[in-house]
Amino acid sequence: MTIKSVRTLATTRQLPSPPADDLRPSSPRVCDAPDYPFKGWQPPQPEGYRQSAATSIETAFVIDNGSSTVKAGFSFDKVPRFMVPPIMARYRDRKNNKACTFVGHDAYADATTRGQIRSAFEPGTSIVTNWDVMEGVLDYVFIKLGVDEEGGIGRPVVMTEPMANLGYSRRMMNEVVFECYSAPSVTYGIDSLFSYRHNRGASGLVISSSHTATHLVPVLAGKPLYQSCARLNWGGSQAQEFLLKLLRLKYPTFPGKMNIEQMEEYVRRYCYISQDYDEELSHYLDWSGLEEERDIIIQYPYTEHIAPEKSTEELVRIAERKKESGRRLQEQAAKMRLDKLIKKEQEMEYYKQLHMNYVNAPTKKEQRRLLDADDFKDEAALERVIRELEKKIRKSRNKDLGAADEEEGMEQQTFPLLDVPDEELDEQGIKDKRHQRLLKSGVEARLRAKAEKERERARVAEEERLDLEKRENNFDDWIAGRRVARDILLSKIKDRERLKQDAGNRKSLASQMRMKTLANLASDGPKRKRRGGGEYDDDFGANDEDWGVYRTVATEPASDEEEEEDPAAALRSLEAELLRYDPDFTEKETFDAQNDWTKSLIHAFLRGARPFDPESQKEAHQIHLNVERIRVPEVIFQPGIAGVDQAGLAEIAEGIVMGRTNPAEQQALLRDVFVTGGNTLFKGFEDRLRRELRGVVDASLMINVRRASDPVLDAWKGAAGWWSKSALSERNAATITRDEYLEKGSEYFREHSLGNSIAPAASSGS
Repeated sequence: MTIKSVRTLATTRQLPSPPADDLRPSSPRVCDAPDYPFKGWQPPQPEGYRQSAATSIETAFVIDNGSSTVKAGFSFDKVPRFMVPPIMARYRDRKNNKACTFVGHDAYADATTRGQIRSAFEPGTSIVTNWDVMEGVLDYVFIKLGVDEEGGIGRPVVMTEPMANLGYSRRMMNEVVFECYSAPSVTYGIDSLFSYRHNRGASGLVISSSHTATHLVPVLAGKPLYQSCARLNWGGSQAQEFLLKLLRLKYPTFPGKMNIEQMEEYVRRYCYISQDYDEELSHYLDWSGLEEERDIIIQYPYTEHIAPEKSTEELVRIAERKKESGRRLQEQAAKMRLDKLIKKEQEMEYYKQLHMNYVNAPTKKEQRRLLDADDFKDEAALERVIRELEKKIRKSRNKDLGAADEEEGMEQQTFPLLDVPDEELDEQGIKDKRHQRLLKSGVEARLRAKAEKERERARVAEEERLDLEKRENNFDDWIAGRRVARDILLSKIKDRERLKQDAGNRKSLASQMRMKTLANLASDGPKRKRRGGGEYDDDFGANDEDWGVYRTVATEPASDEEEEEDPAAALRSLEAELLRYDPDFTEKETFDAQNDWTKSLIHAFLRGARPFDPESQKEAHQIHLNVERIRVPEVIFQPGIAGVDQAGLAEIAEGIVMGRTNPAEQQALLRDVFVTGGNTLFKGFEDRLRRELRGVVDASLMINVRRASDPVLDAWKGAAGWWSKSALSERNAATITRDEYLEKGSEYFREHSLGNSIAPAASSGS
């Protein structure tokens, strides 16, 4: 069977970069968001395949089949020749009418290919489920390694597999290797055991934290104890997804695009293991050292809207134009006031002449005719108009002159007609008496208001005196009362803010109730009744078109006297008293301090140690990594942080060592605790694991924790070294040949010290 051809793309697309004049902060902790991991054209390396044909020692293809990266090379290589993610993208190019296939990093070439990416593995596991993609990845690997034969690859295959691999997955892999590629033989081994062998391990506890899970395998005298293995369902992929969830919750309206590939870079570069998680977390957002040490700013691409700067001459001209415009407006306003004053004076002269004509009229009929011509009811109405005009003219003149309004002196007016009986007055006298009674009522109302103000001032002075006396004689009660008043003002401010937010929402309950009230007040007819009782509700105000009634409602602005006291000002005054007299009330507890960004824990969490400008596109496209740097790696020791219902790594290890082995084996396992896998690369991982183990195992046991020389590549190196350095008998005992496959079927499997057993017993460390 011929090998499929794989087409790759050699064009590179990069995200837009910030402008050249973008000013970075002085801190070096600002980093650009990583691009998709497209590496461009990767040329084939056929010399390895030719070298394997020329050597006398049988060589093999070594493939570390990881769910994150497939590493491939020859058994005589020191490092793998190719490392590609097990993904593939397919789509049909309509312009050329060709089906295009992109494998590995080539699948990140552009947006079209990224939208068609499919993985060979089930998400979150190490189980191959998409065998079409798996076959495409193997095609890509063998072509890059220089395979050019028609009948097959012509070399044995050594392939890693996860702990407790499913029999179905191994059977399908056998069919792919033997049927598609006609391999002479295939050998399967556990990646973590290959890594342990490469690092010269014999007896110890192997902890492999890889992309999808963390496995713990006890090994005694080179033989793994499969019945005592355990699994923690947490690895690199879960850490990346957890970080992505945290950042999306942290920045729900972030304008940039965050993807899982970026999270992988953030976890690898910026996260580390805390040696004392609770203690460090309690001080992580302290302002001291936050920007220099703990807070990392990730800058995403953005486009800043920069307004062109104006020269000094332009600014001067603009200022002159504004000044000239203001002067013209003042002149227009003064001219309008003068025109209104002249018009009022003309009206007053007209009405005075009308009153003189009324007084000099020979008959009452002529007087009636003069009043009716200008729609006056009687002479008193005409006199009232004249007095109002005089008052308005006097106010206008005083305003222009900058003088205060003069008192009318109405309180000193006399009302002689009020003491005269109605029988002694004619019709006109009775009208004048009624008018004087109205004037006297107004004067008395003003006098009562003035007296009320005096009483109010006296009451305030008395309250201040009593408050001072209470503060001096009963200080504790006075402080408690001030704190209660402060709580009331804070509640009032919060209610105002909530009502202000609800006012802009037409669908809110308060807005609909206000509309229903207006509709009920405007309704003239009786409300309809429901059949079952009660009034009919027509849901008026639920639709936007109902709000047109607001245009017909005229409201006048409230006067300054009717406005309530500003609760914020009253709160500041009250807090000033508490700061002065209450030793337990500090500046940090004040309303202004709690709303100050320099004292806000939320601001430090979201925006770091600098002020945030919401108008800046640069700052709007920034994310801050701080507590996430220790929270994400901490999950492996405290899975409950991410909602994983399992014990932590140290507790699972303690259960394996102390609960499933005898004392002699316990010391052998703890003397060599071996960690490998990409999820163990966090700084401080070994020290934290040693500390955690010391807290759960017997104090008399010696603990030694060591890391693989290369946690990522040692599994491949161990597989390559095992094939090239092991004895022929050892290789034959672990290898499935093509003849055995044809004779015994695809489910045939060989057990050996580096591979899975027929019935693996890996359990979840719950």
